[in-house]
Amino acid sequence: MALGGATPERQEPRRYSGRITAFVVLSCVAAGMVGVIFGYDIGVSGGVSSMDAFLQRFFPEVYRRMKGGGERVSNYCRFDSQLLTAFTSSLYVAGLVSTFFASSVTARCGRRPSMIVAGVAIIAGAAIGGSAVHISMLILGRVLLGVGLGFGNQAVPLYLSEMAPPLRRGAFSNGFQLCVGLGSLAAQLVNFGTEKIKGGWGWRVSLAVAAVPAVFLAVGAVFLPETPNSLVQQGKDRDEVRDLLRKIRGGGTDDEVDDMVAAARSSSSKVTAWRGLKMMVSKRRYRPQLVMAVMIPFFQQVTGINAIAFYAPVLLRTVGMGESAALLAVVAKQTVGVGATLASMFAVDRFGRRTLFLAGGSQMLVSQVLIGGIMASQLGDDGEVSKACAVALITLIGVYQAGFGWSWGPLGWLVPSEIFPLEVRSAGQSIAVAVNFLLTTAVAQSFLAMLCHMKAGIFFFFAAWLVTMTVFVYLFLPETKGLPIEHVERLWAHHWFWKRFVARE
Repeated sequence: MALGGATPERQEPRRYSGRITAFVVLSCVAAGMVGVIFGYDIGVSGGVSSMDAFLQRFFPEVYRRMKGGGERVSNYCRFDSQLLTAFTSSLYVAGLVSTFFASSVTARCGRRPSMIVAGVAIIAGAAIGGSAVHISMLILGRVLLGVGLGFGNQAVPLYLSEMAPPLRRGAFSNGFQLCVGLGSLAAQLVNFGTEKIKGGWGWRVSLAVAAVPAVFLAVGAVFLPETPNSLVQQGKDRDEVRDLLRKIRGGGTDDEVDDMVAAARSSSSKVTAWRGLKMMVSKRRYRPQLVMAVMIPFFQQVTGINAIAFYAPVLLRTVGMGESAALLAVVAKQTVGVGATLASMFAVDRFGRRTLFLAGGSQMLVSQVLIGGIMASQLGDDGEVSKACAVALITLIGVYQAGFGWSWGPLGWLVPSEIFPLEVRSAGQSIAVAVNFLLTTAVAQSFLAMLCHMKAGIFFFFAAWLVTMTVFVYLFLPETKGLPIEHVERLWAHHWFWKRFVARE
């Protein structure tokens, strides 16, 4: 038996009938707009932060250092500015706070209302950011974007997991990360184009374009169906749930409805979001899910991906690449990531979550070590790396991005969204999203300072975390492939470690 697996005596869950319908595909595509917006906002900030006109207007000290004015500054420290990183991280601070309010809305009113709130807040944030004339407006726009993403990231992974057919839940849920990747790729393409706009106002276009997918989200969410699981949680009529589920699955659904109703009855489905948070912390039977809700998003962030995603243009300019060349290299990197995430959608329900976690983590580890080794040996405080080394760095960043794109990227959202029982599902997702935003904030706010002080050693720092998280998955994460979402809870009772926590209290 694999250490992270379950013992053979586990009761085999019944399989539901149903198929992938156009109805469920279109619903999930509309919900996935949150992922597009999230990826766009991650990608756009790094590109905008490397544009000369943007830096001149809002961060003149950084611009002066980048151009070599004044005192001698190390290559690694040219972009070290807490105000510049506050521009990036303010979005994630707002998301961290708002996700707990989103939990109550998602649990009481459903997943769809949270998505509508998300769309409206993001439209407002994009409008203010694109029209900013001083730094406070710029950060206010980012805060509103964060509120929208706090609501959206809390609701959409749940929506996708609950709408998807159980045997294809991994593929549908990984679609969220595919949307994140597409959004980030769109940001790089927009940045590459707007950087060339004469007059120095291209950054306004980059920031304002986030409103486009937000409009699709806000309007689309008005017409989306609520998930059957949420309707059961809200106490809706069983026949209403069954009729909706038949439309979603395109066939017989009585067994699936029975399991939803049974889960709601046995789990006190009227639990509020805040009480659900208290239950998650205080009751031993939720300990495995609580640990995963904290550790998986924590590990996702300390892979170093957001350090590269936020600041890849800055990082490539650090090694001597020009503004346009750095942005073009990031476009290529992100294209690789999107392709890898697309591949994971086909692989995750065939090979399982653990296999992709372990293989992807190993791939990322090797590339991080090699990136750190090249920078340590070739890039000092002055000068630039050779053209060959720059090409090698871009290639290794692409290899790293591919590893993340088919492992910790999509699975970091998938696994937390599918492991919670119904009564604490919204609360558990809030914990996962909050940890994600908290670590994203920490990485965004500290990366440029860490790069300045640790220099190339920062890549070995992230590599050490990759070793830790790969071992953690091997030892402690059971395989959830193919299980109906209301049956995943049973895994913990047969896991070699977690079974000691899930005995009846």
